[in-house]
Amino acid sequence: MDDESSIVSEISDDIRERISKYNASRPKVVKRLHPFRATILRGLAVLLPPLLTIVILFWIAGTVNNYVIQPVFNFARQSLVLVTATADRVPTKTSLPSNVRTDPLEFKGKVYRLADDKTYVSQYVYDIVDQDAQENFMSVPKTGYEIYERYVEITFLKPYIFIPTLTLLFLVLIYLFGKIIAVSAGRMAWNALEQVVSQVPLVREVYGAVKKVIDMVLSEQEVKFSRVVAIQWPRKGVWALALVTSEGIPAIEKLVGEPVFAVLVPTSPMPATGFTLHVKQSEAIDVGITIDQAIQFIVSCGVVAVGDETDDTIETSIHEKIAGTVVGGD
Repeated sequence: MDDESSIVSEISDDIRERISKYNASRPKVVKRLHPFRATILRGLAVLLPPLLTIVILFWIAGTVNNYVIQPVFNFARQSLVLVTATADRVPTKTSLPSNVRTDPLEFKGKVYRLADDKTYVSQYVYDIVDQDAQENFMSVPKTGYEIYERYVEITFLKPYIFIPTLTLLFLVLIYLFGKIIAVSAGRMAWNALEQVVSQVPLVREVYGAVKKVIDMVLSEQEVKFSRVVAIQWPRKGVWALALVTSEGIPAIEKLVGEPVFAVLVPTSPMPATGFTLHVKQSEAIDVGITIDQAIQFIVSCGVVAVGDETDDTIETSIHEKIAGTVVGGD
């Protein structure tokens, strides 16, 4: 049986060698793209990055506008309309002198005029809305409430007034909330609220994941990468770039019997996400490139080549570690 196995192995090796020689002897045909297609691809390669950047920024701006700015804007407009209209407008059912409705009307020292819904609005407010409508080729709103809505938008809620005011108020609220959370009573109240949220199914999973990401992004202790290494992951023979983040956990070092460190294996093309692993220091290879070069390599999915300046010492170290891994590996 051993003789038969050796014969079969020799035949297989001979066939592989013949196929390898045949493939090596075949002329390599370089397939060139059609000039039109090559030009299109070149144009896409140049235009897509700025276009996608603009699209992403517009998407973020649209999301903030739809879920933050517009709700606050509508609330502010309705509140101001309520205050302004209550102070100026004379409703239809108001008892007027001699019970006669005239247009315009002088009432309590102010001049009013009838809107299409038979309610009185301030002549001053109507003139401002009418002038704005003429300048912007629009029609004057039909109802008294709509006239006051437009007046509030023109007078108090102009974008260059509303946006800075909203931003300032938002910063003040964040500051005050941070001050409240800093004291023990506020921290206890917030912890109690989080305990309630953690008891709600589905909500607790979403809230927990979001909280972890926000805590990582806004943490005062920044994640610092010391150097770039290459590790065999997710299996032996497959090499991945990893960023060393910290020393290893002592319990893991005790288990494996040698020093380890924690690394982040970023994923392409978004290096902000990845896998946190513990690897043996003896199995990690310093590749001699900077953090920025590694990030460029990962973001470009390997298109941007780096490490050409790697010196002979590093190359020798790489070869020695690969050889040691193969000889001593499983």
